[in-house]
Parts: sequence; C-alpha cells; structure tokens
Amino acid sequence: DVVAAVETALRAHLRPDKINLASLGNMVPHLHWHVVARFAWDRHFPAPVWAAAQRAANVERESAVAARLPALEAELSQALSRLV
Repeated sequence: DVVAAVETALRAHLRPDKINLASLGNMVPHLHWHVVARFAWDRHFPAPVWAAAQRAANVERESAVAARLPALEAELSQALSRLV
C-alpha cells in the first residue's frame, strides 16, 4: 500500500514519463523500495539513474520539477499518515 501511495503521488505531482520500482535487500537481510520518477529528458533515461549520464542536465526542466516538490511532500505526508 505504501509503495502504491508513493507512486500515485509521484504521478500526480511530477507527471513523469514512467516510474521505476525496485525492491532490494542486498548485503544485510532487509527489504527497501526505490520508487523513482523518470523523465524522457533526464540525463540517464532510459538507463538506470545510477548509470552513466547520456546527455547534459536540463536545468530548466529539473527546476520545474523541483518547484513541485513541496506539494508532493505534503501529499505524501497525508497519504502515508492514512496508512498507519
């Protein structure tokens, strides 16, 4: 439910081209999720965000997305508090 709530909020506030989901628990037995909003213009797309950059940063678009982060944070806080 938490991962779905995070993905829903990311889609609503950031309007990404896609979402990458990954569940990991490598060296120490545990589980954690990465929910990553991806944009066709991001430096790494379509490769993983930890891969080498394929193009220069698009500062204008990155700034536009960053401006939406406070609203995203508020939505996530509300959505996650409903799940507790």
